[in-house]
Amino acid sequence: MWDTFLHKLKFISSDEDLRRRILFILGGLMIFTILRSIPVPGVDSDRLADFFTQEEFFGFIDIFAGGGLSNFSIVMLGLGPFITSSIIMQLMTVVSPKLKALYQDEGEAGRRTFVQYSRMLTVPIAAIQSFGFLMLLRGEGVLLDLEPFQFMTNIIVIIGASVLLMWIGELITQYGIGNGVSLLIFAGIVASLPGFVAERLVAFDPADIPMLVGFAAIALIVIFGVVVITEAERQIPITYAKQVRGQSSGGGILTYLPLRLNQGGVIPIIFGLSILLFPQTILEFLTRVDNPTVVQVANFLLTQLTTEWIYATLYFLLVFGFTYFYIAITFDPKSVASNLQKGGAFIAGVRPGEATANYIGDVLTRLTLVGALFLGTVAVLPLVMQSITGIGALAIGGTALLITVVVVTDLIKKIDAQIALREY
Repeated sequence: MWDTFLHKLKFISSDEDLRRRILFILGGLMIFTILRSIPVPGVDSDRLADFFTQEEFFGFIDIFAGGGLSNFSIVMLGLGPFITSSIIMQLMTVVSPKLKALYQDEGEAGRRTFVQYSRMLTVPIAAIQSFGFLMLLRGEGVLLDLEPFQFMTNIIVIIGASVLLMWIGELITQYGIGNGVSLLIFAGIVASLPGFVAERLVAFDPADIPMLVGFAAIALIVIFGVVVITEAERQIPITYAKQVRGQSSGGGILTYLPLRLNQGGVIPIIFGLSILLFPQTILEFLTRVDNPTVVQVANFLLTQLTTEWIYATLYFLLVFGFTYFYIAITFDPKSVASNLQKGGAFIAGVRPGEATANYIGDVLTRLTLVGALFLGTVAVLPLVMQSITGIGALAIGGTALLITVVVVTDLIKKIDAQIALREY
């Protein structure tokens, strides 16, 4: 295993294209790290630290901001606006046949147009979120009273930084390896680890050692399970018809169609958590307005929404549902069946065309059920442990752990694919 790792490392260092791609990723992550250290003008650092100590909910939002919110940096929104706009656009494909055709039937040009719409929608979403956060934190005394021009300048800077971060993520996807958005979220989680560990060490109590050992064991089991489910696949045997042309013959090749148990990777978790946090963000803002009736209604809804079993149930259902939804819009069994038929390939015992599409769809549905149940269970497991132990940081740390494992696994797999491609 160690020899294999050294071989891959040596190959990466000797291949110019791979080396350039990895350096591009590191450069993008370095720019992101610099941006998250630039604070928004007019911040009271002491009040900010106290606010995040008391408000655990914003720790979840800080996952998507890559630590930018806890630093109150210019990238305090992180990739949240872009993720939200992507979710809205993909949900719109269900109700709009034109958008669905644009995304699925018009090839690469249609997808580029679809992504462009997502980028355009990111700007108003970033404007709404930046205004809401600044008003919320100003009400808490974290942000000093600013002149209207200064306040609007902060909003414009935050919108621009959010769009810049979206652009960096897309550049990493195009010129690097892996999904740039996921890598930036991963980088933010890793960057916040030293502070989290230091906080745990300061509050360390020797009596907590058995509990910490138990947490470590569960974390290792979760990591192992996520890796196994992510790598697991169902191989459907595919046979290419034998063709005879004069004195020569070809075809008759036996191969397989790989269907992964977890086709969506980390995307369903990000989508589910993003949708779950959005109404809470709005309600948190409404609890600070001057209208007593609005505050009362917002507090009631927020209390219901943040109740442990309701929150865990909604989180599970969203992750479960988005797993099916994401696969439905990214994997088309009819297109796969059509391509197999055009290439002279077939599944033994299944008629080409619609019957093949139905067969692949049924297999994919059963596989997705297992993957979605596992992903939803792992997502809510930290919340269950939090309710048992009373340690609130577990929910945040568990979600971060889940995202980190899936992103790292996907990145390693794609690097291996790049190495295998070049070796052949």
